[in-house]
Amino acid sequence: MVFAQGMPDLAPSICRQRLVIEGTCDTPLSDADIRGYLVGLSDVCDMKILLDPVTHRSDRFGWAGWVHWEGSGAHVYAWERPVLFFSVDVYTCKLFDMERAVEFTHRFFSARRIVAKAF
Repeated sequence: MVFAQGMPDLAPSICRQRLVIEGTCDTPLSDADIRGYLVGLSDVCDMKILLDPVTHRSDRFGWAGWVHWEGSGAHVYAWERPVLFFSVDVYTCKLFDMERAVEFTHRFFSARRIVAKAF
């Protein structure tokens, strides 16, 4: 296995776009928050939902959720401790507007701070 900064593209004919969005917020995220966010993110990214959002709660960390899109999917992880924090992983096989996704996330979660990185 090779871990490299300049990873070669083994499938250049397949469109792939990745985005990680992380932030802090003032209140813990709930099951309804995660589900609502994933449905809204689907609209913002113009993705067709194949499976309604699925969520799970960890007593140790908080809520997590996932949505399956025709063009891949997205995960949300929401910590309640040691700090109120969320991390969103978006992976698509079709291009989407990353700035709109970050702005939507910022507004939806009323994030105090937000950062994002595209891959």
